Amino acid sequence: MAQQAAYAGTGRRKDSVARVRLVPGNGKITVNDKDINDYIPFPNLVADLKQPLTLTETEGQYDVKVNVNGGGFSGQAGAIRHGIARALLEVDPDFRGTLKKAGLLSRDPRMKERKKPGLKKARKASQFSKR
Repeated sequence: MAQQAAYAGTGRRKDSVARVRLVPGNGKITVNDKDINDYIPFPNLVADLKQPLTLTETEGQYDVKVNVNGGGFSGQAGAIRHGIARALLEVDPDFRGTLKKAGLLSRDPRMKERKKPGLKKARKASQFSKR
């Protein structure tokens, strides 16, 4: 059996890490062995993670297989989007200008701020009382 070409990309966002593989196919997106609509219940996040495919007009040409862990739905969707964009660069380096202009190639550096000693959360303190 001949192996099909697979293009890989790793995406990260918040605490999520996504390993993405693009295989020539008909546009099916599978995340952790589940259909994308079963895994992520929010249509706006699903549309958001398909953005690299839409911009490069490759929607329906590749099956996307994703293994993602860590974080919540929003972070995972962002990580998948980043991974798809990186994998598309392996498919065709000419996509770089389009993806870079849309800001899909840069990793979003915003992370959760650490909890400080003496506070309840990163910045939340107990209520001040003079007496």
